[in-house]
Amino acid sequence: MRVLHVYRSYFPETQGGLEETIRQICLSTAAHGVESRVLCTSGTIEPRVVRRDEAAVYRCRRTGEIASCSLSVEAFPMFRRLLGWANVVHYHFPWPLADFMHFTGRVRVPTVVTYHSDIVRQRLLGWTYTPLMRRFLGSVDRIVCTSPNYLASSKVLKRFGDRVDVVPIGLDEESYPCADDALLERTHAGYGSGFFLFVGVLRYYKCLHILLEAMRGAPYRAVIVGSGPLERQLKNRSQRLGLSNVAFTGYLPDPMKVALLRHCRAVVLPSYLRAEAFGVSLLEGAMAGKPLISAEVGSGTSHVYVHGETGLVVEPRSPEAFRKAMDTLHREPELAQTLGAGARCRFERLFNGRLMGRRYGDIYSSVLGHPG
Repeated sequence: MRVLHVYRSYFPETQGGLEETIRQICLSTAAHGVESRVLCTSGTIEPRVVRRDEAAVYRCRRTGEIASCSLSVEAFPMFRRLLGWANVVHYHFPWPLADFMHFTGRVRVPTVVTYHSDIVRQRLLGWTYTPLMRRFLGSVDRIVCTSPNYLASSKVLKRFGDRVDVVPIGLDEESYPCADDALLERTHAGYGSGFFLFVGVLRYYKCLHILLEAMRGAPYRAVIVGSGPLERQLKNRSQRLGLSNVAFTGYLPDPMKVALLRHCRAVVLPSYLRAEAFGVSLLEGAMAGKPLISAEVGSGTSHVYVHGETGLVVEPRSPEAFRKAMDTLHREPELAQTLGAGARCRFERLFNGRLMGRRYGDIYSSVLGHPG
């Protein structure tokens, strides 16, 4: 079975939760006889095809971007060529250019869409795009949502009723590197231990200004891992607030991220916007047995955590509430350990990669007319 994944960006050029989700789908479905390819845009096309463990990545030159929608003229002919290889096309929503590719390419193979997020910020453009979006979602064979919470709260998905499956994101622990003793020692020398860790692309919907405000005068550290469009703005804000207890690491390779997860007290995600539809970094924290601190959003993040079981859920938009939760776990390491164990148990039960791979394998077989 040959599956073509279509999204605007992918490894190795970009690294984020959605890219990691696609990687995990490719890895976990391989055990079910699935061969994967990924079509994406890129700032560089040398090499044109990147061979990775999970998939071959076909890169089209990015020619522009409008409201976070990557554009590429080359994507259209490459998509049509790859259609000749694919048994199933798996789109990752939202990427409006893929809707145009779908219709102009006259796709004749079964199609699946993983609906990662509503379009939240671009309200005017979203209104213009709505007719195409509805036609696109109505034309595919199967829509997949990543959590029951998001399905229940999305006005878009409610239109499609029984055509939507729920498959939570899962992670394969073996797909993550190990941090050896030397790396753990270097990481401890640079950042210490017992800090609060954020991992992700530095975008508006991560709401990191809440974390920065909460860190004013804190007797512990926060480590912010990642890069993105708000990096300079957030660093400037940190300087204005005089936050000597906040470290920005920029991009770090996975072994370093794993080492930081080992040393941290908890993983934090201050987002309170629906554009944060799941929070893969929360899953990574749970996988590492760390407690989670997050705001109640009502999106897929609310499926990952349970207050008092996997961590602490706080009032959204409140630096004071976020600070209180960090203070609690800083003062009570035994509580942090207990909540971390709870997060690990929930991860093993609901968010392991094997479960996700089996469900997507069943969906692919179903749309191909071979249920089970």
